[in-house]
Amino acid sequence: MTQTTDLGPEDRKIITLARSARARNGVPEGAAVRDETGRTYVAGTVALESLNLSALQTAVAMAVASGAKSLEAAAVVTGAPAAADADRAAVRDLGGPDTPVYVAGPDGELRVTVSAG
Repeated sequence: MTQTTDLGPEDRKIITLARSARARNGVPEGAAVRDETGRTYVAGTVALESLNLSALQTAVAMAVASGAKSLEAAAVVTGAPAAADADRAAVRDLGGPDTPVYVAGPDGELRVTVSAG
């Protein structure tokens, strides 16, 4: 397993942004993705009567809506032990199967790094 301190500064940044989104919005998950130009998109869980998206799905949707063509990396801060298959699929759709997905706990500590594929 990769430690948070072993990550580069841009990867640590998206974990920090994801953690901040989770805390700021009081939602179960926070997520951040970085596109091919280095722009970041940050989101929390969306839970409406008519629309339910995980934080990572929301972050990917924000990137797509903003014109991103690809993803370099994704991060999710969650109480769950792993990234959901649907979350990894959303990252894979935009970033490809080798895009890293960093899964961190609510304390911001990296639990696991998996590929989107």
